[in-house]
Amino acid sequence: MTVQADCLFCKFANGQIPVAKIYESERVFAINDIAPQAPTHILIIPKVHSADAAATALEQAGTLDELFIAVGDIAADLGISDYRTVFNTGAGAGQSVFHAHVHLLAGRALAWPPG
Repeated sequence: MTVQADCLFCKFANGQIPVAKIYESERVFAINDIAPQAPTHILIIPKVHSADAAATALEQAGTLDELFIAVGDIAADLGISDYRTVFNTGAGAGQSVFHAHVHLLAGRALAWPPG
């Protein structure tokens, strides 16, 4: 497993920092966001470190697929049919933890265009 010593999500993935996982598969896990932007705000995170979604696609074949399988499973488990998924890439786009992850947002009307 590729891990960066100073990465919060790597520490969650390897158990160094305990976290309440609401979903887990071989490649990904999911947690509730600590600063939710919607009634449902879940982060789905690859267990192996890559900086962002594009890097994940290049470095971890199949992991983006697994992220979206997790999104579908979580939404179905929660009875959610309307939701948004978001990848933030870079600080200017709002990425604050530089380990790829997708946000699952639901439970309120989401405006378009976003922010």
